[in-house]
Amino acid sequence: MAAIDFGLMLRPYDPDLSINELLTYNRQCIQALSSGFTTLWLEDHLQWEDSDLLESLTTLTFLAADYPQLHVGTLVLDQSYRNPALLAKMAANLQILTAGRFVLGIGAGWKEDEYRAYGYPFPDTKMRIDQLEEVIKIIRTMWSQRPATFIGKYHQVRDAYCAPHPSPKIPLLIGGGGEKRILRLVARYADWWNYNSSTVEEYAHKLNILQQHCEEVGRDPAEIRLTYLATLSVAEDPARVLRHPQKHYIAGNAVEVINELERFRDLGVTHFMFRIPDLETLQHFVEAVAPHFA
Repeated sequence: MAAIDFGLMLRPYDPDLSINELLTYNRQCIQALSSGFTTLWLEDHLQWEDSDLLESLTTLTFLAADYPQLHVGTLVLDQSYRNPALLAKMAANLQILTAGRFVLGIGAGWKEDEYRAYGYPFPDTKMRIDQLEEVIKIIRTMWSQRPATFIGKYHQVRDAYCAPHPSPKIPLLIGGGGEKRILRLVARYADWWNYNSSTVEEYAHKLNILQQHCEEVGRDPAEIRLTYLATLSVAEDPARVLRHPQKHYIAGNAVEVINELERFRDLGVTHFMFRIPDLETLQHFVEAVAPHFA
């Protein structure tokens, strides 16, 4: 059976914390991790109402220097917010600086109020997914050709150099579960796939669709690493276990959480990223759940 490991989804904002308090909290969480944790992740937002908020790439670069035992990744970058050629260069540079510890996660984008506030156009879903595919193609081209040229409908690069090329290769993670378009992009381009906050049954359904797309495009689905993101709530006191009416949480006592993670592992999931409600939850997971998968 495949080995699994874990990642911590850092908190990008907290309406009750200043930026320095937020950094302190995230550091306390990182310091509580066990050897079963191999990655740190940040989602990509520019604002969340009026809360102090951490920008993803600069924060991960800073933390990568402080925690050389951990890989860092974006879950996920909004393809609209950065020029794709510049993003390819920044990612390649970060891969060199971290000696190969970066995972580039990217998605189509969704948070309309953020787009409007920062002056970005907010096209419809179809156009954002079309743009995402061009961004992925440019990044791949920048990482593999010198010079790189790509002329698309939304983006162009001409005789662009991304030197040095990233070494080792940067895993490209695509997040999402749209069955007609996003999962087809995963089948064509992704090294890792992430789907979040679903039951085992829903994840299995999405995985089946992804495998169908892989067959259609001639891709071995085994080449794609399967990952899963959810909020974690593990406690032996049922009154302390959090659940959500719309989003699926990995929730319960230690035995229940182990059993659910094993069901995801049976589907082929090998990396789990967790949002956590508090430090105590993380500490209990490290003590009572993570050793089972060591």
